[in-house]
Amino acid sequence: IFRETDDEINRKVATVLRHGLQPLLCVGETAEERRQGLTFTVVEGQLRAGWAGLSLEDMGRCLLAYEPVWAIGTGVNATPAQAAEVHGYLRGLASELGSKDLAQTVRILYGGSVKAENAAEVTQEPDVDGVLVGGASLQAQSFIAIAKKSAAKGGAPKE
Repeated sequence: IFRETDDEINRKVATVLRHGLQPLLCVGETAEERRQGLTFTVVEGQLRAGWAGLSLEDMGRCLLAYEPVWAIGTGVNATPAQAAEVHGYLRGLASELGSKDLAQTVRILYGGSVKAENAAEVTQEPDVDGVLVGGASLQAQSFIAIAKKSAAKGGAPKE
């Protein structure tokens, strides 16, 4: 959305970590990239770039979010199966880039047009740890409904 390069994102992640904060690294593909079958290639490149030069400890301090660009503000969201597929892929990459322990504990959120109608369904997927709420968070009743629907997932990291 802001047309930031992968290098700019990496510098921002490192800066946030250096200041003792927890970065939220969002990855996601455009509609055209999805149509071309490039989803995994795109999110892998974004995660590799975002985590470039980070220690295993710093990778573990990051939150990840799969936020398909084609879903941002459109009212169209990934199906639970689509979200699960990408989240599982990201978890596998966390194992490859870091460790099996990192893959089990890294929190991966879904952030594509989250609404009360899809929050419960998407958070029931095994690799989806929660939701990143955008526009729906501006309406209190909508946000409360999302929180209630996704609360069943719980807040504990995977063991």
